[in-house]
Amino acid sequence: MILVTKPFLPPISEYKEYLEQIWDNEWLTNMGPLSKKLEHQLKDYLEVENLLFVTNGTVALQMAIKALDLKGEIITTPFSFVATISSIVWEGCTPVFVDIDQQSLNIDATKIEAAITQETTAILATHVYGNPCDVEAIDKIAKKHNLKVIYDAAHAFGVVVNGKSIFEYGDISTCSLHATKLYHSVEGGMVISNDENLFKKLNYIRNFGISGFDSFAELGLNGKNSEYHAAMGLVNLNHIKSISKKRQEICEYYDELLKDIELQKPVWHVSSKNNYAYYPVLFPSEDVLLKIVQILNENQIQTRRYFYPSLASSLPYLESQSFAITDGISKRILCLPLYYDLTLEDVKMICNLIIKVYNQ
Repeated sequence: MILVTKPFLPPISEYKEYLEQIWDNEWLTNMGPLSKKLEHQLKDYLEVENLLFVTNGTVALQMAIKALDLKGEIITTPFSFVATISSIVWEGCTPVFVDIDQQSLNIDATKIEAAITQETTAILATHVYGNPCDVEAIDKIAKKHNLKVIYDAAHAFGVVVNGKSIFEYGDISTCSLHATKLYHSVEGGMVISNDENLFKKLNYIRNFGISGFDSFAELGLNGKNSEYHAAMGLVNLNHIKSISKKRQEICEYYDELLKDIELQKPVWHVSSKNNYAYYPVLFPSEDVLLKIVQILNENQIQTRRYFYPSLASSLPYLESQSFAITDGISKRILCLPLYYDLTLEDVKMICNLIIKVYNQ
């Protein structure tokens, strides 16, 4: 069976070294020495000043909304993972959808202003597949209308745009370190903010709002992570260069083998480089996609219609809405297998089966 994704697992001996430290320290959670070490190493690697290691990417989004004290409407995208929207609703706000750009598949910045009302307090945009949004345009709109900006950068680990980390944009950026991601700590997430006061508030929120042994500064939650997850994060960070190189090799082989058939890929931000978090392809029709899914399934090859269906039309706690571009894209997009252990022979077999459908 070829999976659509598979977690990278380092040599177990490297992880055991950190387990021995955990046993020696007898510190299992509550931001122990390994968690703090991971935060420092991530800040150095990503070249950001303020970063918190948290429970997961969803908690990161909830912390961001709470820290900014958002109410009312938040403009967002219907083409993302459900956590982007559920976090907005969970925090008592109303998601207002804007259709996506047909090239980047990110929220269409040219359509944001038309969705702004007196109730709008923020923009929450996703860097889909790690591809940066039009951050310059969004920043300009936010300043003009006095809105806050959160970026859901769940897929964007290591992405640089205009020469600086993608996490440097917006009031707050969040990231997922889930086991399925390019870089992971089994379960985990990150919250990043350039604003020192906002970052201090996020720090309080992560730990129940506690400001001292017997004092509280904020309403908070338990957003901390464990030493076991930090240990995996530390080990995997040592392998991130080889992970990225292998994934790039796989993606470029897909590109070469599929170059002669009719399909599209998201157009990447002109001032950024692909981090190879996913390999999404757009087929000419849903009919072609379904035929390809069928033949791949018959050959024990797993894919994922990521993201299908549109969040605007599929969530039971929201009124269903239709968006022409999002609806069309979501029906035609498919993420092909991509992970460190995937062989080039496997990629060739996948591509041959896809080409077979086109030749029928």
